[in-house]
Amino acid sequence: MSYDLKGKRVWVAGHRGMVGSAIARRLKSESCVVLTVDRSDVDLKDQTAVRTWITKARPDAVFVAAAKVGGILANDTYPADFLYDNLVIEANVIEGSFRAGVEKLLFLGSSCIYPKFAPQPIVESALLTGDLEPTNEWYAIAKIAGIKLCQAYRKQHGADFISAMPTNLYGPGDNFDLNSSHVMPALIRKAHEAKTRGDKDLTVWGTGKPLREFLHVDDCADACVHLMKCYSDVEHVNVGSGEDLSILELTRLVCEVVGFKGGIVHDLTKPDGTPRKLMSAAKLRSTGWRPLIALEEGIRSSYNWYLETGLQTQRVQTGD
Repeated sequence: MSYDLKGKRVWVAGHRGMVGSAIARRLKSESCVVLTVDRSDVDLKDQTAVRTWITKARPDAVFVAAAKVGGILANDTYPADFLYDNLVIEANVIEGSFRAGVEKLLFLGSSCIYPKFAPQPIVESALLTGDLEPTNEWYAIAKIAGIKLCQAYRKQHGADFISAMPTNLYGPGDNFDLNSSHVMPALIRKAHEAKTRGDKDLTVWGTGKPLREFLHVDDCADACVHLMKCYSDVEHVNVGSGEDLSILELTRLVCEVVGFKGGIVHDLTKPDGTPRKLMSAAKLRSTGWRPLIALEEGIRSSYNWYLETGLQTQRVQTGD
């Protein structure tokens, strides 16, 4: 099944976030009209506001990239916020899209939807086959609900709503706040600050043994547009690189890119999280899509963005 985006009105919900902004950039080459709306104009947690806006905007297709996101610490500290906010946002956008007659919708989830000890690499059918990782189960439950909501509208109403589950993403627009960021931007910032101060060591959480998969956000955006155009089925699709490495290996690579020459110290009082989380890329690969950005190249682009943009934002926020 093919869905042509040419001439379509395409709403990117969450266009100011890292993923949403990447999708908006990618859509510029699709000859479509990209629709966005700022949070100050429409609160996606307000059902009436969402229904009113989407009825007026008349999008043909929707990418649901809006979400409350954060790392282990943020998820563990604010479980109610992560569960409630994400449930309400996705429900309002998906239900509003159906009411407005949207032709196609892609909901973006997260690899944390899978069981903590799922067989590796994780295939799509592993969903709901075991217990979740406790440190981010609230976010995971909300994302699982989003997948099921899309499936429910497809089953009951024949809506062409699909879901994509990205792996750990990084790149321009990432969150470098050490209290709420994911591992990649946190390591980039820590390595930069350690280099700037002339520190002898860089401290990282846990043992460094957990294995993680990473995908540049521009590759993710390309995959999402690809799926919007060529995929239409009930089951969600994993979006990842198909390769993983240990947190220690990642730390060494980040230090090399940033130019930090010191040692690496492990804070064993902090949690490791899931031992390994590598998603199977077989389903996405079968549609003809492949990632283009190598990990070292991607880290370098992310670090450059941090130096040019993220660091300035950080200084403004702290008053430095």
